[in-house]
Amino acid sequence: EVQLQASGGGLVQAGGSLRLSCTVSGLTFDDYAIAWFRQPPGKEHEGVSCISESLRSTFYSDSVKGRFTVSTDNAKNTVFLQMDHLNPEDTGVYYCAASRWIVAGLWDLKREYNYWGQGTQVTVSS
Repeated sequence: EVQLQASGGGLVQAGGSLRLSCTVSGLTFDDYAIAWFRQPPGKEHEGVSCISESLRSTFYSDSVKGRFTVSTDNAKNTVFLQMDHLNPEDTGVYYCAASRWIVAGLWDLKREYNYWGQGTQVTVSS
C-alpha cells in the first residue's frame, strides 16, 4: 500500500520559516516525482514545488521561487520543503503527492499525480 505522510505544518508569523516533511512508503522512491501542492482557503489546489530524480530537476511556482527549497533524504524516503520568508498568502493546507511519470511542463497539474498524502495546515499570521 502506497502511503504519503505529510507533517511539519503550524502557525508562524510573517517572515518566519517552517520545514515540511513527506515520508513515502510502498513505492520505489527514486522512480517517482514528489510534489508539494497547497490549497488556500476557498481556492483550488496550487502546485508549489516538485522534485524528480528521473529528470534530475526541481521545479517551483513563481510565487515561492527563491523562498522555498525542496530536497530529499533518499535513505529515509523523505522529501522536505523548507519554507522561508513566509507571508500570509502562503497560508493553506499543504499536500505531498507522487507521480510515476512526470513531464517538466506539467509538474504543477494535480491530475498528473496518482498518490496523495493527507495534508498539513500552514498558517502565516501578519
